[in-house]
Amino acid sequence: MMNERRHFLVVGGGPGGMAAALSLRQNGADVDLIDIDREWRAVGAGITITGPTLRAFDRLGVLQDVVASGFMSNRVKFFTGDGVLMHEMQTPSLEPDLPPAGGIMRPELHRIMASHVRAHAVDVRLGITVDALEPRTDGVDVWFSDGSTRRYDGVVGADGYHSNLRGMILPEAPAPQFTGQGCWRMVAERPADLTGAEIYFGPGYKVGANPCSSEHCYVFVTTAMPGNPFIADDALAPHMRALLAPIGGTRIPDMLAAMGPHSQVNYRPLNALLLPPPWHVGAIGLIGDAIHATTPHLASGAGLAVEDGLLLGGYLAQADDVEAAWRDFEARRWERARIVVENSLQICRWELEGGHDQDVARLMAESVAQLAKPM
Repeated sequence: MMNERRHFLVVGGGPGGMAAALSLRQNGADVDLIDIDREWRAVGAGITITGPTLRAFDRLGVLQDVVASGFMSNRVKFFTGDGVLMHEMQTPSLEPDLPPAGGIMRPELHRIMASHVRAHAVDVRLGITVDALEPRTDGVDVWFSDGSTRRYDGVVGADGYHSNLRGMILPEAPAPQFTGQGCWRMVAERPADLTGAEIYFGPGYKVGANPCSSEHCYVFVTTAMPGNPFIADDALAPHMRALLAPIGGTRIPDMLAAMGPHSQVNYRPLNALLLPPPWHVGAIGLIGDAIHATTPHLASGAGLAVEDGLLLGGYLAQADDVEAAWRDFEARRWERARIVVENSLQICRWELEGGHDQDVARLMAESVAQLAKPM
């Protein structure tokens, strides 16, 4: 085992990149982290946190802050589009004292992880990108957009599904493809009796509500978006209203009635990518959405990236051979990534076809059981 202190570059300051930086520091390596955004912001509404992701947060030392800022729960309720309860899925805790599941505002999760990254003496540099990479026998030389150059023992690409690094080291890799669906999200006040996720199978699409803090929840809709149209900002709220209007019961209609100019609505098309290994070239490799971008149907996209970062830090920091560490990491992570992406895409296809409500609920339960296994 090498005793020499390692120095790594992490490209991308999202959940996966920050998890990699924290894990590398926990395992004794020095870390630089860069992000293209000068403000290092997080865009989005709420995020669902599964048990496996909470387990990863625990290993990274951020769980206590996540629990304090988010909203933890232990079940998911499934309803018909008319608001009639179909069944309830209990979510067991994976470990003693570990919450079963939960939700958190995405900007709040970013704030928590970023504060831990800075507290662990990661050298964070913002507003810059990688211009060029050159592998050496003793590391990787990196040229940055600010004109600086540094040498590292390895480079971790966590720069998302539009990954610049993927194009640099794996130029033949395909780009993420549109799935035919889009996801609409809205931040709303949390009703006092909304203490766990609720999913409604509407007329050809799915609506959900999930608490993500003591005050807030987010409402989401996954629906077909033929032709992947551009949605203007002034069309977001009206379109969201139209999607929520047919849902019965009381929960969604109450939230619809409370919509106003203050409501935060956003939309993004759902793209996916499942790239088989190798995910590396020499000591340079990729994690997260850069190699396995998934849809939100299993609420595991960000979680999968966080797990990647957590595990990779342990492989890289003390490795005798950084490239061999990347191979070992890939062998461990491929099957888990495949399960998340392929099962999410199957649910996506069923939702587009319609009439598969029971199949969707069954595959969700099966996937939860599979992902509860060790990372």
